[in-house]
Amino acid sequence: MHNILVLYYSRHGHVAQMAQKIARGIEEVQDCEAVVRTVPAVSTVCEATAADIPEQGAPYVTQEDLKNCAGLILGSPTHFGNMAAPMKYFLDQTSGLWLGGQLVGKPAAVFTSTSSQHGGQESTLLSMMLPLFHHGMLVLGLPYTEPSLSDTTMGGTPYGASHVAGSQQQNPLTDDEVNLCRALGKRVAFTAVKLA
Repeated sequence: MHNILVLYYSRHGHVAQMAQKIARGIEEVQDCEAVVRTVPAVSTVCEATAADIPEQGAPYVTQEDLKNCAGLILGSPTHFGNMAAPMKYFLDQTSGLWLGGQLVGKPAAVFTSTSSQHGGQESTLLSMMLPLFHHGMLVLGLPYTEPSLSDTTMGGTPYGASHVAGSQQQNPLTDDEVNLCRALGKRVAFTAVKLA
């Protein structure tokens, strides 16, 4: 069985919903299983630790989850055109995996959600790709052979799946956004199987 790690941070729930759709796409590929994990919030006043198990949602990720995955899909809301601080904070702690080359050659992809149509989706997706490149991962996007990429009027980019949540977080995932999430999960899972 190939474990594909879907690692996300979600503040209002939209990125978490996308993670579940991506996981569904992963599990449509034979011999693949989605492992959904999150990262804890970062304290704004001091170094603080979170409980070992979150009150709700996916379990917190460990370095072992990364080490043992056959592929990785990262998700974060957009904060001023960049990934959220909790995701960056976690990634900054993976130098041990980098030194050991633990992620080299594994497929990876990224996804995000913004409040507005032009809220920095693509720059956020690119910012999440940078540590993946440094880890030697094979970064995948969404090809235009996915019909929803051309049909969408909300989220969706060739750099990865995306969603436009709205200024009040009022927008549910559209059918096109769901299709692109599932396609991204399938693409990474299929690639992991081929590489194995």
